[in-house]
Amino acid sequence: MISFINRFHGHGSLRYVYQNGQAFRSRMITLKMTENKHRKNSRIAVIVSKKVLKSAVGRNRIRRRVYEYIRKQLPNFSSVFDIAIIVSSSELLIVPYEEIISQISQMMDQSGIIKK
Repeated sequence: MISFINRFHGHGSLRYVYQNGQAFRSRMITLKMTENKHRKNSRIAVIVSKKVLKSAVGRNRIRRRVYEYIRKQLPNFSSVFDIAIIVSSSELLIVPYEEIISQISQMMDQSGIIKK
């Protein structure tokens, strides 16, 4: 799990990312991001809808798997970003962790979040 300062609090700031963020899509995940120069720390949210997966246990497992990769990548961010990772497929529950990593890292490279 990522630390408290790297999470969103309230719906207003997350709504801003939804409306104004750039979207990068893969088969199972959508990454929406916007740069935020007003903050010191990046904020990340992983959204798994009930429509995608009914089981709360499964939704939380997907969230934990994605948050773990993000937690390891936080020091490599090139700037301060607000990021929403939206899961659009329940397949993410059974997909190997390495494939999740490859999809998210590919989208982060496209968006310029990770410094090279």
